[in-house]
Amino acid sequence: MKLLLKAGRLAEPSVRDPSTPPICDYEGSDYRTDFWEGRGREYEDLVERIALKRLLPPRGRRLLDIGAGFGRLASQYGGYAQVILLDYSRSQLEYARERLGEERFVYVAADIYHLPLATHAVDTTVMVRVLHHIADVKLALQQIGRVTRPQGTFVLEYANKRHLKNIWRYLVRRGASPFDLQPYEFAKLHYDFHPAWVAQQLRDAGFQAERRLSVSIFRSGLAKRLLSASALGTLDGMLQSFTAPMSLGPSIFVRSQVAKPGPPAPADGLFLCLTCGSEAMDREPAGMRCSACNALWPIVNGVYVFKSSGSEGVDGSPQCTYTGSIIR
Repeated sequence: MKLLLKAGRLAEPSVRDPSTPPICDYEGSDYRTDFWEGRGREYEDLVERIALKRLLPPRGRRLLDIGAGFGRLASQYGGYAQVILLDYSRSQLEYARERLGEERFVYVAADIYHLPLATHAVDTTVMVRVLHHIADVKLALQQIGRVTRPQGTFVLEYANKRHLKNIWRYLVRRGASPFDLQPYEFAKLHYDFHPAWVAQQLRDAGFQAERRLSVSIFRSGLAKRLLSASALGTLDGMLQSFTAPMSLGPSIFVRSQVAKPGPPAPADGLFLCLTCGSEAMDREPAGMRCSACNALWPIVNGVYVFKSSGSEGVDGSPQCTYTGSIIR
């Protein structure tokens, strides 16, 4: 883990919706440059791409990437006609738009607890490096199950508390128990999860697990000094399936099917009004207008802004001030 004070901040829910759990906000942060680009994480990036290539259906109509940030993994979605990059941070999405354009990509600023997408809107949902920030996993999975079509695919990555390094730390009395089933909050809004606990949450939310991979097994400074990212990636790729039953890696990827009745084809409409729940939305130059309640959800610099918690105003200015984050 690395302490990175500039990376994220805690967006507290407003009085408009007091039931919304707190949200980790990367608005205006240097997450891309301070954590990924040129920071020695080529290995982690490579093995996550290997896992996604193995788990994602090769093609589809629509894919949703929750917590897409600056669009790091967008190049993995070439087989999809439309890709929705969703993140709470509008600034991260604006950078993604500058780099990727709008030919196949739709940029949506929203929180996971209030997904502004129509029911059954997407074929496939992906969520990588996000669950460790989720305070209410049950609610988040319910929303993902709603927007993903029946028999659709959900690819989830989560921080594994039972990996080898954590077991060693526990044995030498330098860490919390990796065998406790309950999530471990090692810092505010930063959680490690036991694989059995996550598996139960997926079942309770109506997902049927199909395949699991154990990823980033060689995530250590020593391994990176001894071998190149390419060599480590090759080794990791060879072991992802083999070590999955033992859950040895710090990252676990799970592919699940949405096990619910209904037509397998995705819905025609894309958006849903967070004010009244209507899926009758019309695009205007200024944003998406709800035909039922007349609410207008703005488009700011090419990003559809659906901030249900009220932490971002119509003009796009952030209104939360609590800062600080630990990034794994």
